[in-house]
Amino acid sequence: MLSIITQNMGSLCSKQRRYNEADAEENAQAAEIERRIEQETKAEKHIQKLLLLGAGDSGKSTIFKQIKLLFQSGFDEAELKSYIPVIHANVYQTIKILHDGSKELAQNETDSLKYVISNENKDIGKKLSEIGGFLDHPPLTKELAQEIETLWRDAAVQETYACGNKLQVPDCTPYFMDNLQRLSDPNYIPTKDDVLYARVRTTGVVEIQFSPVGENKKSGEVYRLFDVGGQRNERRKWIHLFEGVTAVIFCAAISEYDQTLFEDENKNRMIETKELFEWVLKQPCFEKTSFMLFLNKFDIFEKKVLKAPLNACEWFKDYQPVSAGKQEIEHAYEFVKKKFEELYFQSTTPDHVDRVFKIYRTTALDQKLVKKTFKLVDETLRRRNLFEAGLL
Repeated sequence: MLSIITQNMGSLCSKQRRYNEADAEENAQAAEIERRIEQETKAEKHIQKLLLLGAGDSGKSTIFKQIKLLFQSGFDEAELKSYIPVIHANVYQTIKILHDGSKELAQNETDSLKYVISNENKDIGKKLSEIGGFLDHPPLTKELAQEIETLWRDAAVQETYACGNKLQVPDCTPYFMDNLQRLSDPNYIPTKDDVLYARVRTTGVVEIQFSPVGENKKSGEVYRLFDVGGQRNERRKWIHLFEGVTAVIFCAAISEYDQTLFEDENKNRMIETKELFEWVLKQPCFEKTSFMLFLNKFDIFEKKVLKAPLNACEWFKDYQPVSAGKQEIEHAYEFVKKKFEELYFQSTTPDHVDRVFKIYRTTALDQKLVKKTFKLVDETLRRRNLFEAGLL
C-alpha cells in the first residue's frame, strides 16, 4: 500500500512539474508577444500616415505606382505580367470610345462629315467596338493590333481624338496606340512605363510603406501612404482613414478644366475637384493636418491651354490670356495655382492657418519629378516635426 501511495505521489509531483514547465513556457510566450506588441507600437509611432486623395482620374494611382518604383523594389515579373490583361483591356476600351464617339459626333456636330469613318474601316470599327464592350477581353493578337492601328489612323478617328474633352478618352491613348505591335507580341512583358500608363480604377483602399531616402530607414522618416478610390461611390470608404493623418496629399488634374466626370457627364471635372478639395479642407479631423496639393498632369495642361481656353471652366471664367507660348502657359498655371490658394485660405478657419500648406507642380508620369517632389514633401514634414518638438 505504501509503495502505491509513494508511486502516486511521484506521479503527482511529475505532473505538477510538467504543469509548471508548461506554465513557464506559456508565460515566456506571452511575455514575448507583449514585447513584440510594445516594439510594434513604438515603431508605429514613428510611421507617418499620408492620405492620397483626389477625384477620379486625377493621377493618384500613378503617383502611388511611382512610389513603389522609386522607394521600394518596384514590380517583379509576376506583377508586371498581371498588368497584361489590364493593358489589353485599356487598348480595346479606348478604341471603342473613339469608334463610338465618332458615330456620336457624326450625328450631332454641324461639320459632321469629318467624323464619318471611311467605308473600308467601318466593319473593322464595328468588330472592335463589340470586343471593347466585352466584360472579358481577348488577348491582343498581331492581327487585332493591326486592325486597331488601321482604325486609329482613320481621319475620322483622329478628328474624334482631337475632341477628346467631349468624350471620356483616356490620357494613355497615344502611348498605347503608338506601341500596339509591342503590346501584341506573344512574349510581351509590360515595362514600368506600360504599368504607369495602365488605367485601373482604384476601388477600396491600398497602402504602401516607404522612406524617401531609400532603404536606410534610420536616416529619414518612414511613411505609410494610403490610396483610395476617387470616384464618388468610393469616397465613403475614406472616412475611417481620416484619423491620425500626418499629411493629406491632394491630387488635382489641372488639365481637366474642359472635361466632364466619368460618372456624371453633366459635371465639369475641375468644379468637382474644387468642391472635393473644399470639403476635405473643412473636415474637423484635419485641423492640424498638413496639406500638400499636387497640381498634376502639367504635361497635358501645357499643351492644351494654348488651344482650349481656360475660361471654358466656370471657376476660371475671369481668366484673361496675356500672350502666347511658354509665357502664356506660365500665366495660366499661376492663375490656377492662385485659385487653389484662395480656396485653401477661404476654407481654413483663422485658428488653423498655421497648418502646413504647400503646392507642387507635378506630372505623375515623370519619375524624376515625382522623386524630387516627394523629397521636398519629406523635408517639409520633417521640419514641421522638429518645429512641433521645439527643436526649430
